[in-house]
Amino acid sequence: MLVKLYALPDSRPAYDRLQQAGITMRRALAPEKHKVTAWVRQTFSEAWASETDVAFSRQPVSCFIAVKQKEILGFACYDAACRNFFGPTGVDPKVQKGGIGKALLFACLEDIKHQGFGYAIIGGVGPAEFYEKAVGAVAIADSAPGIYRGLL
Repeated sequence: MLVKLYALPDSRPAYDRLQQAGITMRRALAPEKHKVTAWVRQTFSEAWASETDVAFSRQPVSCFIAVKQKEILGFACYDAACRNFFGPTGVDPKVQKGGIGKALLFACLEDIKHQGFGYAIIGGVGPAEFYEKAVGAVAIADSAPGIYRGLL
């Protein structure tokens, strides 16, 4: 999917919602790499853990996390599979529907925008309707499986 970064909606309500719930969202720190990638591996998949590992090699780290009481609730990365690509991203199934995913999405897309990009790509789209509603993302015709063609 394609996202117009110059036309992103206001992210403040998404950030405020997390703050009111006592959830901290921030860029992950290099010394947390082992904890974050282990959590991603355990909660989601080995493939996503690999991509998250790549996000930690970027400077600054291109992975954001949502944390409450030192417990990871969600993560989002960009520039992992390809430059200017958003993903992977995931929220602990026990706390989904609380706005964590939307706030993490905004954090990544705003970071990409601040790097000077006008558009971002959401690769390997899962919940297309979520992205359409949250940030006005539109499908890119004939893009599946896209860069993931031939993935082992």
